Amino acid sequence: MNLYLITFQSALNKIESVYDCHKDLFMEIEKFFTLHLVPYTEAANIPANAYRMAFIASGGVERIVTQHFELLPYPIHLLTDGQHNSLAATLEIATWLRSKGMKMHIIHGTIPNMVKQLVDHHKAFAAQREVKGKRIGVIGYPSPWLVASNVDYLLAKRRWGVEFIDIPIEEIYCLFYQIEDDDIGYEASIFANRAIACREGSPEDLLKAMRLYRAVRIICEKKKLDAVTLSCFSLIEKLGTTGCLALSLLNDEGIPAGCEGDLQAIFTMLIAKTLTGQSGFMGNPAFINDNRNEVVITHCTIATQMTDRFIIRNHFETETGIAIQGILHPGGITMMKCAGECLDEYFVSTGQLTENTNYINACRTQVRIKLDKSVDYFTRNPLGNHHIVLMGDHEKVIHEFMQLNSCKLVE
Repeated sequence: MNLYLITFQSALNKIESVYDCHKDLFMEIEKFFTLHLVPYTEAANIPANAYRMAFIASGGVERIVTQHFELLPYPIHLLTDGQHNSLAATLEIATWLRSKGMKMHIIHGTIPNMVKQLVDHHKAFAAQREVKGKRIGVIGYPSPWLVASNVDYLLAKRRWGVEFIDIPIEEIYCLFYQIEDDDIGYEASIFANRAIACREGSPEDLLKAMRLYRAVRIICEKKKLDAVTLSCFSLIEKLGTTGCLALSLLNDEGIPAGCEGDLQAIFTMLIAKTLTGQSGFMGNPAFINDNRNEVVITHCTIATQMTDRFIIRNHFETETGIAIQGILHPGGITMMKCAGECLDEYFVSTGQLTENTNYINACRTQVRIKLDKSVDYFTRNPLGNHHIVLMGDHEKVIHEFMQLNSCKLVE
């Protein structure tokens, strides 16, 4: 990974001495990046689309930076280790930038902390480029109850470079009927053997669910989809099965796959996968305990790779088909959601998964989460229904990515 530091150094200091003066920081950076120190006068020579950032190497450069701020990627990040009055200069520059209405962030602190911030920012930078050109398949149409989860396809493409592709659900029906049980019998038996129990669902139900998985998988390959959302409830009357198993297996394979045709949720899952490499659990907030700052998130499908073990169930609302009750490992999580018609709002919070619940009046996979932010968010200013849960702490890199794309944090 290349890092080009656009270096601002006082005329009182020789540019040749920059490395030696900041050696401790640079040596740590070089454990993660190939470092290029570029005087601001030569910034035009940096390759297009390269990862670059301002480095304030000393005091006395305030006016130079404000005269050449157009050289810096936006939103502006200012890296400084404090040597040679560089922090004082950075604070003055930052105040000037803010007074002009520009977003900026200072990277300063202990050397390990600064380098971690650089690594997180680079992940966001790389993800921003990786997302461009991604194709999200919308099989069928969003469920009618998702009245606040619309996405303007044109605005999303202009803002993110992501393309939403409508696919008639009849294409799934056609493929489903072409697939023979013998084509998927072996896969079905493997899946059944991986479960710790089967509480509902017959072998015929499992074969139907696996045929649907194969049909959706063929569509993903045929349409070159990077993610997919499925109009699950439309399938029940026609095929007598749900998409829970199909979505679980697709997520296991690294293809973000979401329920109910929820456009905002599947975009969130795609972003989460791009940033962290993880599949996310898309779920409904089912119960909130404001005294304990807890929320229970539930749904009938989850990537089995996210679970310690799982049980084969049927779909909660319809009591048909195959669903999955995943048992997740307690520990740190991150919850996120992207929203808005052009996907320019977001929520993110870390928390602790404390319990796998088993309420009879909720979807099959259920997790109790103690959030680090207030659960009042859900009752006061929610971003719709479905939210995405990731294992581990990814809050900073998500913030970096969303702020890099000038999105509004909702809390």
